[in-house]
Amino acid sequence: MTLSQRQIRPLEDVILTEDKKKTVVWIIDSEQWPRATIRAELMERGFDVIGFATTKHAVAAYKHQLYAKPQIIILELFGLDADEDDISSLGRIGVPIIVLGGAVELNREIVKNSEWAATIQRPFTIGKVSDMVEELVE
Repeated sequence: MTLSQRQIRPLEDVILTEDKKKTVVWIIDSEQWPRATIRAELMERGFDVIGFATTKHAVAAYKHQLYAKPQIIILELFGLDADEDDISSLGRIGVPIIVLGGAVELNREIVKNSEWAATIQRPFTIGKVSDMVEELVE
């Protein structure tokens, strides 16, 4: 899947301020519905949220400045086809990353050997993820 013009918002449309209502959050999750529900909850809480199905799309969007730089990234590892380079590339963006996953995903070497703002293990609620985002913003 490629990014279409319809999916791309100009940077001028996103005004970045200290206010959490303008905090940009990126969600990377290979599954549409979990990504959409977390996105919807965060939007209800006033965040500007952009979703990606792969780490490659997120890194490309950052590299080509297709969206405003995120202040927080949520990375769901379950079902994500990401290698060490992909995960390392996300880390180089230089923002807090919340990692979501089950025991298997969270025990991968790259995950265990990296620093994360937070790690949330399954089972978790959408509220718990959203609360963590709010906590990191404050």
